[in-house]
Parts: sequence; C-alpha cells; structure tokens
Amino acid sequence: MSVELLRNQIDLIHIPFTERGSRLMLFRADHQLYIRLAERWTKWEHEVGHYRERPPIFGSFTLLDADNTTITAVEIETYPHCVRYLTAHGVFEWAFFDPETILVRLPSGHFGFQFTVFAQEGKADFRGGTLRGKRQFAYTTNARIVSNQVTRQNDTHFEIALQVDSCDGDTLLLNITPRLAFNRSIPNPDDVIDLARKQWQSWLAAPPPVLERYQKHYQYAWWIMRAGLLNTRYYFTREALVPSMIHYVGVWHWDQVFHALAYRHVDTKLAEDQLRIVLDHQRSDGMLPDAIHDEGTITHLQRPVDADVTKPPIMTWAVMKLYEASRHEDFLYEVYEPLTRWNQWWLDHHRDENGLCVYQHPFSSGLDDHPLWDHGMPVTSPDLNTYLVLQQENLAKIARLIGEDEAAESLEQAASDLYERMLTHLWDEERGYFRAYNAQGTIPTFTPIHLLPLLTGKLSQPIADALVKYLFDPDHFWTAYPLATVSRQDPAFDPEQMWRGPVWVNINYLFVEALKRSGYPDQAAELRRKTLDMIIQHSDIYEYYNPLTGERAPKAAPMFGWSAALFIELALDETRQE
Repeated sequence: MSVELLRNQIDLIHIPFTERGSRLMLFRADHQLYIRLAERWTKWEHEVGHYRERPPIFGSFTLLDADNTTITAVEIETYPHCVRYLTAHGVFEWAFFDPETILVRLPSGHFGFQFTVFAQEGKADFRGGTLRGKRQFAYTTNARIVSNQVTRQNDTHFEIALQVDSCDGDTLLLNITPRLAFNRSIPNPDDVIDLARKQWQSWLAAPPPVLERYQKHYQYAWWIMRAGLLNTRYYFTREALVPSMIHYVGVWHWDQVFHALAYRHVDTKLAEDQLRIVLDHQRSDGMLPDAIHDEGTITHLQRPVDADVTKPPIMTWAVMKLYEASRHEDFLYEVYEPLTRWNQWWLDHHRDENGLCVYQHPFSSGLDDHPLWDHGMPVTSPDLNTYLVLQQENLAKIARLIGEDEAAESLEQAASDLYERMLTHLWDEERGYFRAYNAQGTIPTFTPIHLLPLLTGKLSQPIADALVKYLFDPDHFWTAYPLATVSRQDPAFDPEQMWRGPVWVNINYLFVEALKRSGYPDQAAELRRKTLDMIIQHSDIYEYYNPLTGERAPKAAPMFGWSAALFIELALDETRQE
C-alpha cells in the first residue's frame, strides 16, 4: 500500500489533516485554514463551550500576495503525510514536525499571513510571536519579517498579520501546546516532510493484504487507526485510539477492545495497550470504567438513572484473540488477575433472583439509546449473559495456559451454569428467541440482542435455527443493508436514531462471529460481504448507517475507530476465504 492511494482522501472539511499522537486537527473553510484541538477541557466548558462546538484555537488563516491581496485561487492536495497548498505564487506544504507542531514550507516570494488565535495575552517578537491562554501558541519563521502585528480583537482572540520575504524552503512553524515552554527551533522542512512520508509509508505497508476491491478503504481504515492515536496525558496513560477525534475524545472501554483486534495484525504492544489503558484504571472492587478522558474516568452517572456505569465484559474474549496472533504468554499472566476481578465484580454486584446478571445503567450495555432500556432498569438481557459465558470460558483458557488448572475447572463450571440459567429463564419457546426482562416482566421490544446467544456456539439446532431465521427475516433485521438494530416491526424502530435501527459494524461483526461459531458459515459470509459492501460505497467510514438506504445517519461520527478496525477484520476474513 502507498500514501499515493490516499491522495485527497483527507478533504479537510469532514476529515482533518492530523498525525499519530497529535491533538491538532487542520481543517479548511473555502480558502482559509483553521486548527481545532482534540481535547475536552471539561473544567472550562462553562467558558469555552462543548469541545464539538468550540471555536478553533487557530483560525481564519489566509494567504496574501505581495500586494496584500487575499490569495483565493488555490488548489489543495492532501496526503497522509502532508497538505500541499498550490497557488500561482508557489506551493505551501504543511506537515507535522511533532505532535504539537505543524510547519509550513514556504516558496520564495513576498507573502502575507493573517490568522486569529484563541488566547488571553500575546506579543510579537523578532522571529514571530507568542500567545498564552488555555493553551499556548507560538508562531516562528526563518523568513525575513517585513511586518509583524499582534492585535487584540476581544477578550478571547488576537489577530496576527505577518508579512515576510522568503526563500524557497524557509519555514513558518506553528506550535500549540499545554506546556509552559514553546518549540521554536526550526528544522529542515524537506527532512520533516520526507520523514513523515516514510513513517506513513511504513505503517501502510505493514498490514497483511486484502482483496483488490477492498484495497482503498482498507488503506483508509489503517489511516484512521494511526491518525486517531492520541499521546499520553494525565489519565490517558497509554497511546490509544479515540473513537473519533471530532466527536469522541477519550477512550471507551469496549471501543478499545475492537480497536485492539485490528492492531494485533501490525503491532502486538499497541494492540495490548488498548486494553491496558482500561485496566490501568480498574477500581478497587474490580470494576472497569466506562470511559477514560485526560481529566479522569467515568464510573458513575446520575442520568438517565443513578448507577455505576461500565461497558460489556468482552475484554477477555479479545485477550485470547490477541494471544492467538502473538503467542505473547506474559500478557496472559499480566491480565489474568485483573480480568478475574472484573468477572467477579459482575457476579457479585449484578445478580438477579434467577442467578443471571443485569445491566443497572443503560450505558453499561454500550447500546446507550436502545429501546430495551425504555421500560426501566435494571434489565436482565441475553447479550450481557452471553458475554459473561464467553468471558468465563476464555478466563478458563487463560488459567490453563498459565498453569491455574483448578481455577480453570471452576470457571468452566461457572460458564456452563450461567448458560443453563439462560436456557431456563431467557429462552422463550413461544416467541422463538431469548427474552429480556425487568421487574415488570418481559420487555416488549425485539432486537438482535435477543438473538445474540448464538455467539456462545452452544445452542441446540432447533434453537439456533429459530434465531437464524429471525436474523435473516427482511421484516425484522435483514434490511437492504443489514443488520437493523431494532426490528422493523417494533414501534421503536427509527433508521437514523442511534441504536434504534441503524446498522452498527460491531454488532454485525459479533453476528458474523456468532454464525461461524454456531455452524452457519454461508450465512456468516453473506453478512460479512453485505457489511463490507455497505462501507465501501462511501468515501469515509462512519459510526453507524441507515439500514434501509445504507447512507450515513445524520448524527453518525466520521472516521470512526471501531468501524475502521472491524472493516479491517472483515476484509481480512473475506480475503482468507477466497
């Protein structure tokens, strides 16, 4: 794979130019450029607003010619390693020098630059200027400065007007940092751009090959998997992929599980670190957090109910997938004890009267807006108990691999007992699927979650056949673009509302796995291909999709992490079958 295949994939409108480890995102608006930060700043939201709507820290960047006239006739060419701003006056190339610094390679000529900076104080100096506020900003050039003005616009913004006489290869350096000190040392721009290209080329060349029809999106998915990695900071203890730098800045527990699956094909440590960052913040009682942000963790929420919040227990299942690829046995020793405590937390704190486990907060399911939670909490749901059967089975495998045979036998028995309770209390013979219930009784909604016990691979043939029949029924889940996440016949079905109908790639992936484990390889292949075909009809990879049209649902996040990771998984799986 080559960086050239991704020429102009980064449109700078919906998809920013960014770099591994960086919090900086370069966008465009017509002929102007601006930089937003992938940072939450929760303690400052009352001052600066929510991070998705927050104004850029660096904005309205405009090029001026020798007559101080705005240069609007520009062509922009993007690659993973650089942005080329082509004008009649020369080419301005943008690239990352480090995670906090972008450089602009200048052509020869007399040019002006105008831009604004979000800051509380600022001053010019003989190399550029420095501005300080919630974040610090410095601009530096080795071109000859003709004029340089820093003017306060209001309480929050300054305007900079800079004119230079440059030689080919001179540089404008933009450093945005939370630190006290600036990076104002100007490197050779050609070396920086060349190194960035080599690093991206190496990353894109590392993954195993896939079929030609998936190649471009496969390469773009790997771009997402590198570009969305944020560096460490405070509670962000490991380099980790965020779900979306634009919409979700932080890590969410089960997103990291899916991200790790893709990374295992190129970098064992990076894959393992996606799980370690969650384990780093395990609570003393064994609970693993819902989410981790720079400023702290999310372990309890008061809305829509007041309860502890986590995510589905699928990490142990992923650990075994990583181990099968890497044979890194020490990782099993490392995670066995915390994962055992994680499993026990569910069993100790979430049992109902039938010995099954319950969700006490809707968000703990990962299916935040799902109609199963409309009828009150807690909910005993077939997906949670399926995950716990798998978790205990995989903990048993780990225990045997590290010589804990007695513990393995106990875990195997616990998995078997929980599975039997599912059959006794959740299987609904009349309806032909597994039910979910709360204190009022069986919950009157129908979703693929009711079919997920297929993932155990243990069901009798009649039960498995009944579930598969529903899964492939066009009146329920087998829509033009399957799988709908709520039955089309359900009053709650909405093809564009999060978790109330749209297709989610992770749910499809789990059902591909379920169908294979339950002995339906042809049906698994059909779902896999339909999922891949839905994704490749778009230039970007989205959070979720309309099940009737295959289009992006209006609120779905772009450049979405687990959709990219699982596209990679499904494309590799499809390639292995041919």
